[in-house]
Amino acid sequence: MKIVPASIEIISTEPYEEMLKRVERAGRVCYKSEGSIEDGSAERFIRNILKRGHESVIEHAGITVKVTCDRGVTHEIVRHRLASYSQESTRYCNYSKDKFENQISCIDIANGFSYDLNKEKDRQKYLLWQEAMESAEKYYFKMLELGARAEEARSILPNSLKTEIVMTMDLREWRHFICLRGSKAAHPQIREITRMILKEFQERYPLFFEDLTAE
Repeated sequence: MKIVPASIEIISTEPYEEMLKRVERAGRVCYKSEGSIEDGSAERFIRNILKRGHESVIEHAGITVKVTCDRGVTHEIVRHRLASYSQESTRYCNYSKDKFENQISCIDIANGFSYDLNKEKDRQKYLLWQEAMESAEKYYFKMLELGARAEEARSILPNSLKTEIVMTMDLREWRHFICLRGSKAAHPQIREITRMILKEFQERYPLFFEDLTAE
C-alpha cells in the first residue's frame, strides 16, 4: 500500500491575458461599450463588474483542474452541478496491475486533519487508519485472486482510496466552490484541496480570485 498526499494540477492552457480579453468583450455587449476596449481596459472593466456583483459575465471563461484526493472528498465535489467531471473509475481500474504498482494508494489522512504524529492520540489514530487501509488492500487482492472482477472487488476499497478527478467550472462557479469549500464549516480534507486551488488561481488568474480567502 502506498500513502500519498492530496494534490492539484491546473491543466487549462488558455493564457490569462486572453481570458481577460474574452470576458471583457462578452461583458461589454451588455452596455454596448465595445468601443472602449483598449490596452489595459479589461482589468478595469472586470474588477468593476465584480465589485458590482455582476458575476454572470465571468461565466464566459472557465478553468480545468485535476485533483488527486480521496474518494470521500469527490462525493462532495461532484455535488457542484454547474461543472463537468471525469473521474478515475474503480470499476475499470484493477489495482493489482503493474501500472498501479500492484498496490492501492491512499490519501494521507494526517495532512487533511492536521495530525501531529508526535502526539500519542494522533499517532494512535493514524496507526489504526493505516492498519485498516492495509487490511482493505489485502482483502481486495484476495477477491481478485478468487476471480472477482474489479467492479466486484471495489466494494472493499476504502473512502481513503486515492482517486483522480478532472473538474471544469466557469469562473463564477469556481468562486462559489472556493467560498463554500474553503469555509471553516467544510470538511477538513476538502478545505485542504480548496486552499491549494485558491493559491494557484490567485497566482495564475489574480483578478478573478484576489478578493477570496480559504480558512
